[in-house]
Amino acid sequence: MVENNKIFKEFMEKVMLITGASGGMGSEMVKWFKSKGFKLALHYFDHPIQLDNSDNIRSYKADLTKEAEVKQLIEQIEIDFGKIDFVINNAGISKSAMSWKMDIADWKQTMAVNLDAPFFISKYVIPSMRQHKSGRIINISSIVAQTGYIGTAAYAASKAGLIGLTKTLSKELATSGITVNALALGYFNVGMIEDVPLELQSEIIKTIPVNKLGNPSAVCKTIEWLISDESNYVTGQVINLNGGMYA
Repeated sequence: MVENNKIFKEFMEKVMLITGASGGMGSEMVKWFKSKGFKLALHYFDHPIQLDNSDNIRSYKADLTKEAEVKQLIEQIEIDFGKIDFVINNAGISKSAMSWKMDIADWKQTMAVNLDAPFFISKYVIPSMRQHKSGRIINISSIVAQTGYIGTAAYAASKAGLIGLTKTLSKELATSGITVNALALGYFNVGMIEDVPLELQSEIIKTIPVNKLGNPSAVCKTIEWLISDESNYVTGQVINLNGGMYA
């Protein structure tokens, strides 16, 4: 209880932006950080957030592939909350096809959502973070960026690009009190796995050394540590959460 109270006091006035907050993993993040007392700016595109706006929680619709909308989004959040302390670049899509069959429109959309959008978000939150000499940016990448997987050319390339962006931003911002890290996620029991047929899910689980899908709490707890003062010496890192599939 003492530890929980300490965490609550440390974070209760902090503002966190979560992109893709209405998706499977995003919804779990929202529940977790709402319970910790954060002020939450929740982004969505297709599916509205199922929470009423309040002094501590507000939802925002935006197409993150359009730079002008991202700029407007960040400006509005800063008007509403005064600042953005933490960014979780969680929004993502996957368009599956063999590389020689992939439609160029699917390729470009995957790159736009998974790589352009985190860049746009970072571009517009960084000036305020630099002014405050404080901030955390966490990019949600994937094990597929490290290993590849059949039919995921666009997704793997976009998530690998996100790792490169993470490492570069971390060096650019290292003297500004801002850390930038990435989480390379394996297979979890929420999110994109829900689009995979159950039979294929069983085959995937057989390839995971711990023999089970991950729980979102592992992601949320890792984020909680990365945004804490205790992690201020950790930047430019790719933290693998994958049940032993890749180390």
